Amino acid sequence: MADMEYRRLGASGLKVSVLSFGSWVSFDNQLKDQSAFEAMQTARDAGCNFFDNAEAYAGGGSETLMGKAIAELGWPRWSYVLTTKLFWGLNKAPNMRNTLNRKYLMHAIDGSLERFGLDFVDVLYCHRADPDTPIIETVWAMHDIITSGKAHYWGTSEWSAEEIRSAIEIADEHHLHAPITEQPQYNLLERERVEQEYRPLFEEFDYGATVWSPLASGLLTGKYKGGIPDDSRGALKGYDWLAESLRNPEALERVERLRPIAEKLDCTMAQLALAWCAKNPNVSTVITGASRPAQVAENFEALDVIDLLDEDVMSSIEAAVA
Repeated sequence: MADMEYRRLGASGLKVSVLSFGSWVSFDNQLKDQSAFEAMQTARDAGCNFFDNAEAYAGGGSETLMGKAIAELGWPRWSYVLTTKLFWGLNKAPNMRNTLNRKYLMHAIDGSLERFGLDFVDVLYCHRADPDTPIIETVWAMHDIITSGKAHYWGTSEWSAEEIRSAIEIADEHHLHAPITEQPQYNLLERERVEQEYRPLFEEFDYGATVWSPLASGLLTGKYKGGIPDDSRGALKGYDWLAESLRNPEALERVERLRPIAEKLDCTMAQLALAWCAKNPNVSTVITGASRPAQVAENFEALDVIDLLDEDVMSSIEAAVA
């Protein structure tokens, strides 16, 4: 397998593996204890140094499981980049759900660190924008969290370009820590925000992008051609909304047009889709997920495919998903 590539996270000096590992859906639903540990170690053995999480994943259980894995595996704290995200909240009370106000953020970061069993995270994201809280309040709170040493950097997730620009300008005006990266959805079927809306942010601020759902929740693997397999995330209880999108005939047809391209390159459709995301120079890291350790190993073999995506292949991919 090709050596891992490391890219700067936006305009910061932090270097992250171009393929990374995230725990959304899989941790506590599909991967538990030993299998979760094995999946993380498999990613690390492939050169992954970026591990993504969120307070809301499995109601805090995903952070607990990842912290337990890191402790069991004995990884030195300096050797990996750990992230989490705040917004949705775990407590049904005013100021504790669907907010980025100062009170919530200060409570929530302490809760996340307690679940991880760590003193700090490397990147702390605002998991969504909050129209009810002034952006200046959120920027100040995130600045103070970084100043306190509980996070090293902060970022946004699924914010509009206008909201991100406002946060950066407020931070510059008040000499505060500005956000350095966005975490948007990005894949062959979901492209407009990264390729169009955020383009000025990449050009003007060198803003980072740690993209999620590069396989469109598994749709781009081609495994949903004949229906939803029982062991897939589309079959999980509570993910009916996802199952609906995985049955979309038009999307399935576009995905099938990619199959001959993957076969010609002698790679899986998943590896093709991951490599395509990584080919975008504005993408800092592609967050991969998996339901079993063997799938992690297979995903990281996409490193061998990135250099195969020359101009002709990229044109073929564009034509297939157009």
